[in-house]
Amino acid sequence: MAAVVVDVAVNLTIGRGEPVSFLLVAVPPLAAATRGPRGTALSAAVCLGLQMWMATHRPGHFGEPHHVALYATTLVVGVASVALAWQRERTRRDLIRAHSVAEAMQRTLLRPVPARLGPVRAAGFYEAGEGGTLVGGDLYDVCETPFGVRAIIGDVRGKGLDAVQTVAAVLGSFRVSAHEWKNLSSLAERLELSIARNSPAGGEGDPELFVTALVLEFPPGGGEVRVVDRGHPSPLLIGPRGARRLVTAPGLPLGLGGLAPTADGDDVTVHPLEPGEVLVVITDGVSEARNADGVFYPVLRRLAERFGDDPAPDPEAVVSFVRTDSERWSARSDGDDRAVLAFSLAGAEPPWRRTGGASARTEPRG
Repeated sequence: MAAVVVDVAVNLTIGRGEPVSFLLVAVPPLAAATRGPRGTALSAAVCLGLQMWMATHRPGHFGEPHHVALYATTLVVGVASVALAWQRERTRRDLIRAHSVAEAMQRTLLRPVPARLGPVRAAGFYEAGEGGTLVGGDLYDVCETPFGVRAIIGDVRGKGLDAVQTVAAVLGSFRVSAHEWKNLSSLAERLELSIARNSPAGGEGDPELFVTALVLEFPPGGGEVRVVDRGHPSPLLIGPRGARRLVTAPGLPLGLGGLAPTADGDDVTVHPLEPGEVLVVITDGVSEARNADGVFYPVLRRLAERFGDDPAPDPEAVVSFVRTDSERWSARSDGDDRAVLAFSLAGAEPPWRRTGGASARTEPRG
């Protein structure tokens, strides 16, 4: 519309001096970039009419060969522009449909984190590293089971369809097994089995496929969190006593259990968790974000600086801070997925206060 208005204004300004109607040939392609086929066809017809109208104001020019060639050119360009507009609309519809399918898949695989599950308040954030995709190689889930609230966060080695297929296998197994296996170690072993049976590691798949993961449990009695660490960054705890990293008993990542026999020792670490404290778990897409000097994002220090004086941080505020702060820190997009989960308890007094002990302990396997 701007091009048409400018062309007509110039024509009226200079009168019969010079023909400017040839500039209207560019209007239909411009319309094809933003309008549908009907709008593009209308613009071509308007431009062709304006060219003829301008030619009639210059005696003897309407039927001149170069004017006739201009009409024909505008008509051909208009038809081609209509075809381009139709193709663009079809591509746009296909992209919308594909985006809808991908969004539905993401909501199926990576469901929104509930704000409250029993005595546990939760919040989460996920972002795929590859532009234009909604699901990548990071995974998480939170559910309420007869054994308490359980959660998983993990990172699949690699990217692409193999990683997405492994995410689906692990999450599918977790959502079933979390309600069936009382022991947290047994639950982790079922996840290991699901990768062996359902991941694309064999055949044409990635022979080095594995998943680092943390499996968490907040028992019904409250006051503590149980952790199985399969080679994942350990949890962080922030609260009235500052920010610190919890000590875990790291084991081999899921998918690599066959490289070593199952340990006879304890692999479930139990930590006290009192109301007001927030447990934070992340994937390495957060902790390995680099600034312009190549320095990794100091997530623990940044959390301590932001929430050190807060007696009871809100999980949603913690997740929102980590998300925005790590984005500001990162000097470039590394193409890595990012996932953050935060949990806090409310209600009963924690057992360690009643018993007077504050140290972590381990839960025997079996």
